Amino acid sequence: MKKLFLVAFALVAIAFAPQAFAQKNPMVGGAAMYNTKDIVDNAVNSKDHTTLVAAVKAAGLVETLKSAGPFTVFAPTNEAFDKLPAGTVATLVKPENKATLTKILTYHVLAGKYSAADIMAAIKKGKGKATFTTVQGEKLYASMDGKKVKLWDAKGGASYVTIADVNQKNGIIHVIDTVLMPK
Repeated sequence: MKKLFLVAFALVAIAFAPQAFAQKNPMVGGAAMYNTKDIVDNAVNSKDHTTLVAAVKAAGLVETLKSAGPFTVFAPTNEAFDKLPAGTVATLVKPENKATLTKILTYHVLAGKYSAADIMAAIKKGKGKATFTTVQGEKLYASMDGKKVKLWDAKGGASYVTIADVNQKNGIIHVIDTVLMPK
């Protein structure tokens, strides 16, 4: 029975992070993500994360995300930001909205390095639901939806991990398909 569980867990882990297991430096947004580079140095090369990079710069979080960490970043794609109401991103990156932008971005970050296996183990331990405290200070939740890891935010919004375990020199990135929102 224990062997069957381990095999099932391994299959879920592979389904959760197929690109990460397939190569040492997974491709994200058309660029290789090198585990010898920090979160920012990798993110700037992803054509799928130009909005996130611009937001990180506008919030003044570049130096933080270049520091030793480790951090776990749930990185929304450009398409994720496009799901927000029209004009939201343009408004958030204005200097007068820096505090709100920082609150949203730091809600996507966990202190420490949580791999796909770590997240799934927390979900299993929590009997189907894991709770994490973000760097911003609020709770972020994770569960399984079939073979996909689903994250849900303080407002009840949901996001799915589309690429997991993109290792960085100072942490790990999990690409997500929807921007998460704190209260």
